[in-house]
Amino acid sequence: MKINKTTKLKIKLFMSLLSNILVAVIVSIIVYFILALFFENTLSVMVANLNYDLYSWIVYNRKTVTYIYIGIVLAVIIYRFISKYVDSINKVYDSLDLILKEDNQTIKLPDEVNQFAEKINDIKYNYITTKRNEKEAEQKKNDLIMYMAHDLKTPLTSIIGYLTLLSDEKDISKQSQQKYIKIALDKALRVEELTNQFFDITRYNLHSMPIEKKEINIVYLLKQLIDECYPMLEKNNLKCNLTAPDKVMYIGDGDKLARAFDNLLKNAINYSYTNTTIEIELKQEDGKILIKFKNKGDKIPEYKLNKIFEKFYRGDDSRTSSTGGAGLGLAITKEIIELHNGSINVRNDDEYIEFNIQLSY
Repeated sequence: MKINKTTKLKIKLFMSLLSNILVAVIVSIIVYFILALFFENTLSVMVANLNYDLYSWIVYNRKTVTYIYIGIVLAVIIYRFISKYVDSINKVYDSLDLILKEDNQTIKLPDEVNQFAEKINDIKYNYITTKRNEKEAEQKKNDLIMYMAHDLKTPLTSIIGYLTLLSDEKDISKQSQQKYIKIALDKALRVEELTNQFFDITRYNLHSMPIEKKEINIVYLLKQLIDECYPMLEKNNLKCNLTAPDKVMYIGDGDKLARAFDNLLKNAINYSYTNTTIEIELKQEDGKILIKFKNKGDKIPEYKLNKIFEKFYRGDDSRTSSTGGAGLGLAITKEIIELHNGSINVRNDDEYIEFNIQLSY
C-alpha cells in the first residue's frame, strides 16, 4: 500500500515524540540512580542537617518523589518537543505570506516540516506561473484588439472613401463606377473575413472543441482543399503539388481536419514567394499518417518557431491587412491535430518552411 506524504509526516512526528520520551525516561533513570547514590551519602547528610522532617519525608516517600521527578523530566521533554513543532508550524504559517511574492526566492523551513516547504514552493511556483500567463494573455489580448482595430480600420476607410466618391461624383463613368464598386466589395469581404476571425476568438474554447469521428479519405480531402484555393493560388502566381497515394482512409472529424489543413494551405499561400510551388506530401509509415506542407518563403526566426502555435500569436509583425489574421488559425490547427491524438511542428528546411503533421490510427 502506498503511503502518502501526510501519513509519512504523522508517522515521523509520532516516532520523534516516542524517541524523545524514551530518551527522557532513560536519562531520568540514570540521573535518578546517580542522585540516589549521592543522596545516600553527602546529600542525605546535607538535607538532614537543614531539615530533618524533610529528610524523613523523602526517605519515607521515596517512590513518590521518584515518580514526581520522572514526571517533571517527561513534562519538560514533551514541552520542548511540542514547542519545537509549534514553532515550526508558526514558520509554516508565516511562510504562506511569501507565496504571494512574485520572486524566485525558495521558501525554506525546518527539516521536520520540510515536506510542507516542498508543497508551499510548488504552490508559489504555480501561482507565479499563473500570474505570468495572465499578464501574457492580457498583453496578447491588448495586441489583438490593436491588430483588429488597425486591420478593420484600413478596409473600412477604403470602403467609405470609394462609396463617397460614388455618391458625390454625379458624372462618374461606368468604368470608374465598376472599378470603385469592385474595390469597395473586396474591402467589405476583407472586413467580413476579419469579423469572422474575431467571432472565432470569442466563440471557440480550444480545450473543449467537440469532434465527430467517421471514416474519411484524407487524400480526397486535401485535393478538395487545393481545388477550393485555386483562385488564391492563381492570384499569387503559385502552384500546389500533392504527392500522395490514391487513397488513405482515416477515422477522424473531416470538417475539423479540413479546417486545420485549410489554415496551413492558406498560410503557405500568404507567405510564399511568387512563382513558386507549394508542396504537400502524404505518406503512411509505421502505422502513422505523415503529412507535410512545404512552401518557399522568408524563414521563420528560431525564437518564433516555438510560439507560432500560440493563441493570438502573429509570427510576422509586418503583415499587411490583406494577409494579417488574428493569430488564431495555427492555434486552432494545433488543437484539432492534438484532439486526433496527433502532433504538429514547424521547421526551416534548406529552402522551405515545413509544417509536419503526424496522425496515429
